[in-house]
Order: sequence, then structure tokens, then C-alpha cells
Amino acid sequence: MENKKWKTKDVCLFVLYSLFGIFMFFVPIQIGKNNTIPIDHIVNAIKGIPNYGIIFGTFMVLAGLAYAIKNKEWQGDLVRKVFFALKLVALVFLVMQLTGWGPAAIHAKGMLPMIFNAILVSVTTIVPIGSIFLAFLVSFGLMEFIGVFMEPVMRPVFKTPGRSAVDAVASFVGSYSLALLITNRVYREDAYTQKEATIIATGFSTVSATFMIIVAKTLNLMDHWLFYFWATLIITFIVTAITVRIYPLNKKKDIYFSGKPMIQEPKKKVTFQAAMDAGMEAFHKAPSLAEVIKSNFIDGFKMALNIAPSLLGVGMTGLLIATYTPVFDIIGYIFYPFTALLQIPEAQVTAKALSLSIAEMLLPAPLVAGEGVAIVTRMLVAIVSVSEILFFSASIPCMMGTDIPIKFTDYLVIWVERVILSIILAGALLLIVF
Repeated sequence: MENKKWKTKDVCLFVLYSLFGIFMFFVPIQIGKNNTIPIDHIVNAIKGIPNYGIIFGTFMVLAGLAYAIKNKEWQGDLVRKVFFALKLVALVFLVMQLTGWGPAAIHAKGMLPMIFNAILVSVTTIVPIGSIFLAFLVSFGLMEFIGVFMEPVMRPVFKTPGRSAVDAVASFVGSYSLALLITNRVYREDAYTQKEATIIATGFSTVSATFMIIVAKTLNLMDHWLFYFWATLIITFIVTAITVRIYPLNKKKDIYFSGKPMIQEPKKKVTFQAAMDAGMEAFHKAPSLAEVIKSNFIDGFKMALNIAPSLLGVGMTGLLIATYTPVFDIIGYIFYPFTALLQIPEAQVTAKALSLSIAEMLLPAPLVAGEGVAIVTRMLVAIVSVSEILFFSASIPCMMGTDIPIKFTDYLVIWVERVILSIILAGALLLIVF
């Protein structure tokens, strides 16, 4: 690429915006007792406002239902009808949360209060707040700059552009909801194809390190934290590299959001100058900072409205099915041959625990958290709970709230694939290490 001269002021702004975006999303800082990324600190401060959770959570569920009715979400195929019905069911759970009405079991610590406070309020707060700062990551050239360096890795391994590396890191350091916000934004701008956006959403949008700490604490694994974190990160990405080459991901269309066919990106030299040229070109094409922030916030708020009733209705329904029916015992038989073959201690219990991950990624941990449970079993469940990525209490409703065209059956097939592959990889590693 021919070298270009860029104005010093523009280069300074590009660097300043990029560093600010990286700081807000990727640099943990200590404030009080919390050591987390700045956006998380902002969200925690907002959630600390007296009665914030109950007022904001109630508003988002009611506004989300009104938004769904306005958009006539009951129209369309059976899946859309079912999920609209589950959004209406969220109204019943909201009344229960507000009044304390209903069976005591529903109000137990790991049931309705967890779904409402830890998931609904957290996710619907972080999505619009995160979208304000998202501009600095995705709209002013940073993704294009990083993309030049990461293209030689991301394209052959994951079949996605180099810029998707930002999504992957955003999930582990920030949250899947923020990563999905990035993915959807880039997809809508015709910078990802349907296939690429689907791969990124289902392959990289896993829970953050914060959630991983919760899992590790539940399973008494904090003494092995570094091993757990790196093993999970590596296994998650290896599983993604495999799933992109098998059905259904390998059958997704390489067309853009606008319907245009994929344009093969020209191979760029991996040099700092080429990266700067790509970044500065994107910087010059970007609208003003105020316009981008306004547009991002509106998109983020709409996404939060889309997912709020689903988080409550789908998440709570999944928990009830998992707790009071044998459905997940039956699903567990899909995974039992693999846990048994790898000679995982308590193979059947492990298989059942992992079947619960489709309802909520935090559900498998309590099932194998007993004192006498082998560390291999606990570590396997901890790793697979994260690397499976897809669950109905949060990540799937978040994905359904985006414009990325993923079928309901795709979620189920990809989830089964990811769990089986994760069991094999994690099981083999753990039997060597432990």
C-alpha cells in the first residue's frame, strides 16, 4: 500500500480514542475492593444507586414487552411465537419478584433473585452503558489497525477477519453482551458476513473472567486459577476452530447484512505502516464522535429492550425445567459416553451437570461442588461451563436480540458440538495434568 501522510492532529485523535477504548474495556483497575475494567466499575456504581435494580429491571421488562408488541414479534415462525410467549411469561416472574408471591422455591437464592439481579439487571445495564464507549473501539479505526496484524492468524484458523480478535478479547475481559454488541455493530456496517458474524457470536462470545471467578470459587478451584483461566481460554478457541469447519457453521452464507456478496479482502503486508493506513482511512470515514456515540447508544438500548424480557422469561423457565423435571437427566446421556470413555470420576453425574449448561452456565457447578468430588471432575465442569458458550438464560437471548441470522436449531447443534469437543479436549488435558 502506498504510504500516506496523515495530519498530526488526526493521528493524535486516532491514538487517543484507541487508547481510551482499550483502557475502558481491557485494563482492570482497583477501586475499593473491586479489581475490574472501568466499564464494570461504572456499571457497579450505577447498580449501587438505592433501589436501582428493582426500578430499572421492572422498567426494562415492561418497556421490552411493549417494544416486542410494537414490533409484532408474535408474527413469523413457531420459534418466534414461542419466544414471544416466554417474554409474556416474564411478566408473571416480574410480579413474583416485586411482590414475593409464589412458591418459596422460586424465591430461593439461586432461582428468581439470581436471574433478576445477577443477570437481567446486570446485562441490561452494561449493554447501553458499554455501547457509549464502544465507539472508541469499533468506529475510529482501532479494529482495522489491529485487523492488519491479526489477519494472518484469524483468517486461516477461525475463518474470520483479523478485527474479530477484538471481539474475542472483549468477551474474556469484558462480557459476552459487550462482545455481541461489537459483533452486531460491525455486521450491520457490512464489515462481517453472515457466516463470520455467526462464527464470532457462537465461538467467541463467552462469559467474562468475572463469571469464571464465580465458577472457580463455587468449585473450590481458586488455588488453580491461572491453570483454569488459560486452559479454558485455549480450549474455547480450539473448539471454535473445529466448529467453524463442521455443520451448521460451515454452511452459513458469506453475504453481508445489506445482502451484498462477500468481498475478498486484499492481502495486506503486515507492517505498522499498513496498519496505520487501514486505521486512519477508517478514522477519516467515521462520522463525528457525538453522532457515533448517539447511534451506538440507541442501538445498545434497543438491544437491551430486546433481551430484557427474554432474560427473565427464558432464563427462569430453563431453571425450573432443570430443577423439577428429568429433561436434563435425559440430555445428559448424550455426553455420558464421552465422560465415561475418558474415565472422568463420577461420569454420569458429570454428564448430567454439563447438560444443565444449556439452561444457565452457572448451573453445572453446584451439582459437582461437594467436598468429596475429584478435582478432575470439578475442573472439567468448570472449563466446559465456559467453553460451551450457549445458554438460554442469557447468551442465546442476547444473540437473538441482534440482527445476526442464527436459527434455533443452530444453537442446539452448536451447543452439543461444543460440549462434546470441550469434554474430549479438557478431559484429555486434565488426565495428563492431574
